[in-house]
This record gives sequence, structure tokens and C-alpha cells, in this order.
Amino acid sequence: MPNHLYPQQEESSMRPENQSSVSEFLLLGLPIGPGQQGVFFSLFLGMYLTTVLGNLLIILLIRLDSRLHTPMYFFLSHLAFSDIALSSVTVPKMLVNMQTQQHSISHVGCISQVCFFVSFAGLDNFLLAVMAYDRYVAICHPLHYATIMRERLCTLLVAGSWTVSYGSALLHTLLLVRLSFCADIIIKHFFCDLIVLLKLSCSDISPHMLIIFTEGGFLCLFSLGIILGSYIRIGIIILRVPSTKRVLKAFSTCGSHLLVVSLYYGTLAGVYFFSSSWDSKDIIASVMYTVATPMLNPFIYSLRNRDIKQALEMCVKWFNFFK
Repeated sequence: MPNHLYPQQEESSMRPENQSSVSEFLLLGLPIGPGQQGVFFSLFLGMYLTTVLGNLLIILLIRLDSRLHTPMYFFLSHLAFSDIALSSVTVPKMLVNMQTQQHSISHVGCISQVCFFVSFAGLDNFLLAVMAYDRYVAICHPLHYATIMRERLCTLLVAGSWTVSYGSALLHTLLLVRLSFCADIIIKHFFCDLIVLLKLSCSDISPHMLIIFTEGGFLCLFSLGIILGSYIRIGIIILRVPSTKRVLKAFSTCGSHLLVVSLYYGTLAGVYFFSSSWDSKDIIASVMYTVATPMLNPFIYSLRNRDIKQALEMCVKWFNFFK
């Protein structure tokens, strides 16, 4: 037998031993030089604090001002909470790694990060669809809005969004913990992404990829279909009796939501659908998806929203009065 076959046999025999339980992974983090770590640490810390404080302010205003106790702001408060959670899953660990230069993350911590990231990313997806349907009812059926979007339906829509998103995350997590990992434990990312982890596995991942693309693709397309269908119907209603006033009113009602949807699905598509391998461009798109978009949402909804501005002015007056 030729001698060059022996190394292959030895490697094959050693393969089961390499498929042992991995205790930790190494996160390479952002593709930045050591001299720039301090600058980017300050930048992302500022962005994270802005995300948390901005979305908490939205939730507080909606809670305190009775004028904001409507279905649209009820959904917005849950979206704000989801944005805080989505950033909190990844950004604090990234900041700690940048500050301490310790890039390890435990196996349990990595799997937990995947679970929570998938769940809150899915929750964002469903809430944006629910908010699009709310705008459709408000513009296309204004006389029946209070009857259709009653409190029970709003609660069911939000509860359904939470349930399906966590069910999906639990499914992917249970499949992930059954995989084996070899010696390569280096994750070329700043957080534990599901697709990246699957590519590191020694096990057969074809069933997992099939489930991801069928289940995940169906849920994304379902939500996107509701959003597109809602806005197509809104466009048809507006074009039936076109008027500048009507167009401006519709834009003021839907403009903020459309911008958030564009940011969310634009960065999501850039990360998971238009990239063949993980490089610096994909990591930058992931930063937009996980850090920048949740930070921008409070500004988008508050700067173009008269009700939020009035609630903020009222809270400032209260603060000055008790001060």
C-alpha cells in the first residue's frame, strides 16, 4: 500500500477523538488594530448607552402619557424593549473583550447568546409586521380601527410574536447543542452567530441548514409579506383619491415605520443572504444590524412623531416643576 495513504488513515482514526466537548470558544471581535481599540470601545459604549437610554425613554413616555395608550405605541414599547435586549445580548460581551483583551466565551455562554439573539431578532421581525398591519387598519379602515384593533387582539398579536420567536430560538438551540466541534474554536465575529457556529462544527449540518432555511425563511417571508401587503394596500387606497394632504398624512403615519423596516431588512439581507463568507464587510453589516439599528429607532420614532414630542415636553415640565 502506498505510504501517502497512512496519514489519511491516521487522521481519520483520530477524528472521533477531536469531536469532543468544547469548553469554550474564542471571539476574534471586530477587525480593528490594537491602537484603535480605545476609540472603538468609547464609540460602541456610547452607542450602547444611547440604545438603552433612548429605548427606555420611549417605554417610559408611553407608560406615563395616557395619550400614548394606543395600539401603535403598545407595539412600539415592545419593539423598544426588544431592541434593548437585542443589543444587550452582544454588545456588553464585545465591550468586555475589547477592554480586557480576553476573547474567550464559554460553550454554555455561546449557546445562550445564540438562543437569546435568535429570539429577540425574531421578535423584532414579528413586531414590525404587526405594526405594519396596525398602520394598514388605521389608514384603510379608520372608522373600524377601534373595533378591529381592540386590546384583546393587540395582546394576542404581541403574545404570539413572543411565543413564536422563542419557539424558533429554542428549536435552533436544541439542534445546536447536539453538534460536535473540532479543534477549530475560533469564531471570526464579535458574537456567537448561529451560521458561523454551524460552519465550525464537525458534525453533519445539512439537516440544520435545511431547518434554518425552511423554518427561518418561512417566518421571515411571512412577516415581510404582511409588511409588503399592508403597504401595497395603503398605496392603492391613497392612489384611488390622490391628494397632497392625504399623501402627506400617510407618510407622516408610516414614514418612521418604513424607515425602520428598511434598516432592519436591509442589514439583515446584507448579513445572511448576500454574503458567501464572513469577512470585514459582513461584520460591519452585523454591527449595523445589532448596534446601529436599535440605537436609531428611538430617534426615528421620536423626531418624526408629534405625540412623542408632546409627551417628552410634558415630562420635562414635570421634572422642572418637582425640581
